[in-house]
Amino acid sequence: MNKKALVCGAGGFIGSHLVRRLKAEGFWVRGVDLKYPEFGPAEADEFVIGDLRDQRLCERITADARFDELYQLAADMGGAGFVFTGSHDAEIMHNSATINLNMVERARLTGVSQLFFSSSACIYPEYNQLDPANPKCSEDSAYPAAPDSDYGWEKLFSERLYLAYNRNYGLNVRIARLHNIFGPEGTWQGGREKAPAALCRKVAAAPDGGEIEIWGDGQQTRSFLYIDECLEGMRRLMNSDFMGPVNIGSEEMVTINGLAMMIIEIAGKDLRLRHVTGPLGVRGRNSDNRLLRERLSWAPASSLKDGLVKTYAWIKQEVERLSPAA
Repeated sequence: MNKKALVCGAGGFIGSHLVRRLKAEGFWVRGVDLKYPEFGPAEADEFVIGDLRDQRLCERITADARFDELYQLAADMGGAGFVFTGSHDAEIMHNSATINLNMVERARLTGVSQLFFSSSACIYPEYNQLDPANPKCSEDSAYPAAPDSDYGWEKLFSERLYLAYNRNYGLNVRIARLHNIFGPEGTWQGGREKAPAALCRKVAAAPDGGEIEIWGDGQQTRSFLYIDECLEGMRRLMNSDFMGPVNIGSEEMVTINGLAMMIIEIAGKDLRLRHVTGPLGVRGRNSDNRLLRERLSWAPASSLKDGLVKTYAWIKQEVERLSPAA
């Protein structure tokens, strides 16, 4: 008998890749989202279009099957252009919290065997991420809490929600703090894209000898994790006896200027960087994988450049498909 998995947020970037991974492992998968995957077919055995803020939908998708694994990835999210402007805080907090409140209660009521919650590196305190060269993002540094965005505050609240359900009801949860996941078939335009996709798009669209815009001075640091490594970490966490929260990210830190230059090199173009005002987030962030290595005996190993080569090729193809003359 195949194991059954429910993937909430299956139309999104990580969710659609996760469905593919679970299918390859032999799971029967039901996916749920407001939309189908944007860049490929929905590979779930059953895909339900619906709003997880609606309790009736949450009841419907969980009433007819006891799921071995539930993955709660659904959230109102995006890159810096969406999360850090402050204009979307109320909808981010209301929408994501409502989804988590609905799904954790349905998991309890229907006896879901194991539940995965995708938290975020955005939960870490801003005061530990002021020095771009030495950010502190160990799991035990989350408190005293001071995320720099309401997106981060909601994720931290939801971590506590799932942990409370574990303590009070015995719900078997796993929590991972994901760090800047990127790869093909992710959002690359429209305002919700993250830095690697946005820069790949800008480089692909720019004429040789031209320039691309970088928000801020470009000295802010981040690490970025390729989607396949993210999925491997998620599956290893689910197959372990460790509840988390645990970082799943890369320790290969890079400045945004450095990220842009890496993509420009991959593209084989001669481009200049022009720095402009824009939303930035914290000055420095990098995954601390000590706990990950200790508890799962694993950490991501692929290089940022290897992932960017694949991602740039895909985004370049998308840019050319939509703008043949570009």
